[in-house]
Parts: sequence; C-alpha cells; structure tokens
Amino acid sequence: MSDTSLRDAEQLAEQVVRDCGLTLPVDVLGLAQSNGILVSAKPAAAMGVSGMLLRSGDDFAIGYATHVRNEGFQRFSIAHELGHFYLPGHPEHIFSAGAVHESRAGFASGDPIELQADHFAAGLLMPSALFTKEAAKYSDGFTAIEHLAEICKTSLTASAIRYSEITDAALAIVVSSRSSVEYCFLSPAMRRMKGLNFLKKGSVLPRESLTRTFNQTSENISLGRRVDDSTDLQLWFRCDDEIDASEEVIGLGDYGKTLTVITADADDGDGADEGDKPWGQPQFRYR
Repeated sequence: MSDTSLRDAEQLAEQVVRDCGLTLPVDVLGLAQSNGILVSAKPAAAMGVSGMLLRSGDDFAIGYATHVRNEGFQRFSIAHELGHFYLPGHPEHIFSAGAVHESRAGFASGDPIELQADHFAAGLLMPSALFTKEAAKYSDGFTAIEHLAEICKTSLTASAIRYSEITDAALAIVVSSRSSVEYCFLSPAMRRMKGLNFLKKGSVLPRESLTRTFNQTSENISLGRRVDDSTDLQLWFRCDDEIDASEEVIGLGDYGKTLTVITADADDGDGADEGDKPWGQPQFRYR
C-alpha cells in the first residue's frame, strides 16, 4: 500500500474533525451517534478481535472489545470501525462476504484495508494541528507522550507513534515482547542519523538493553512498571558514531507488550538522506 493512501485516510479523518468542529478528546461515541451508528461494548470474555462493524440494510452498528482494560485501546477500536464506515470503498469491500466485519485494530494487521482504518483512527483521535499544538507544551520524551495520551484519551502506544511523527527530537519508539521487536517507528530527526541499521519485526532486542532485561520479568509488563536509564544508539542501531541517549521503558499491562522510548542527544545535522524510509512495519509516517 502506498504512503499516499495512508495519508489520505488520515486527512479524511482530520477533515471530519474540522467539519464537525470536534476538539480534544475527540468524542467518538458522539460522532458515531451523529451518523446513526449504535455502539456497544462486547463482553470481556469475547477475545480475539478489537472490534466489529455490522450492517443491516442502511443501518450500522459497532461492537468494541473490552478484554483489554484500556480506554485508549477501546476508543481506537471504535475509531477504526468508523474508518471502515467513512473511507471510500471500505463498506463494499468488508461486507462483500457477509454483514459482520471483524477487525484487529492497532496496526496488528498487514491487510491494507485494516491499515487504512488504523490511520483514519489515528487522524481522528490525534488530528495533527491539535496534537502538535498540545505537544509543543512539553519537553521531549515519555513525559510529553504521557500528557498527550491523557489529553487525547488515547493509548500510550498510539500517542507515542503519533508523537514520533511530529517531534523535532531524534526519537525512536519500539514495541516489544520478550526478546523480540514487534515494530519500531522513528522521528524524522532520527531517520537522518548516519548509518543506523533498522529494527525489523522479529529482530532480537539488544542483549545489554534495559528493555530486554525488563521483559524477562512478566510482572513488569502486567503491572505496568516503568524504568529508565542511559543508553547508546550503537547498542540499539549499530550506527556510525557513539551517541548518548535515554531509554524509557513501560509495561503495557493487558496488552502484553512493552513500550520503549529512545531519545538521542544529537544535533539535527547528524543526518542521512531525507528520503530514508522509516523502519519496519506497520507504516505510519504522515507528518
């Protein structure tokens, strides 16, 4: 899928925000109601999908998962289903085989249709103009991400990914489980660093990293513990130069994964080509 189609999905969501006069936190339930869409919570015992969109004639309904006890995750799931409702061609595609479509939101799917809905959800819940204005109030790193998640009522992971798009800092967002990388996002300044080797899905976490040690204790993740320490970009990305950085790590609770924010102490001039691609999948690169 092209970056353009993903940007188009985000831009459509941001247009909805402007047209409806929405502010942060975006009222996804109210938006659904204004379109005549019934929204209901699925029982916590119903696991496996983040949400579903149902159609009966011209009527639509959204069911969202509650087994992940996180308001941000649930709001993103609802926004993802609204993406299927709003995005051109989505209803025809997802209902071609029946009246119920199940989703796995949160960039967990490689299906282009699902990725478009994810990008719509990000643009809806964290529209760039409003998000950037709030981000400017805080210093770089995890503190800013925490505040943005609170303001937008979004998950730490979604907020961190969106933050990596708009910050001027050299920053990496890594989501991992056990000893493996799930995915990685880089800020534009980090992508310009010379000689960095990208972290693909399935890459092994650096043996001496704080994150890998943290992940060896399951309670760190389930209890949402947080630790931080200094690190070096060479340890993580085998870049050309030794560059000091901070490594902030937090367990994501019921999500079962770990979020790591790596912020480098580097000048913007330590650059590579602007055309360098972000690392790994899923793609989420609209600024």
